[in-house]
Amino acid sequence: MTTYVMLLNWTEQGVKNVRDSPKRLDLARNVLGEMGGSFKHFFLTMGDYDMVAIVEAPDDAVAARFALTLGMAGNVRSTTLKAFPEAAYRELIASLG
Repeated sequence: MTTYVMLLNWTEQGVKNVRDSPKRLDLARNVLGEMGGSFKHFFLTMGDYDMVAIVEAPDDAVAARFALTLGMAGNVRSTTLKAFPEAAYRELIASLG
């Protein structure tokens, strides 16, 4: 599985209905699970982003489909980063020669 860092901000619609946010998170977990992925961590944050999710998906296409699915609901906007674990980082650096 590939790890992705999702940086999330509520839209005007999402913050207007913020009390429903926990239910939307549960639904998002289920949607990603049905796509073959999972949430590893979820954080409410202060600063430039309202929330951060660490998720795993089988591939980039699933991660993109999940991000688009979230966006279509209109409650959040996301920025998704593909994350390389430390072992992969070390391997990449070692391969530079």
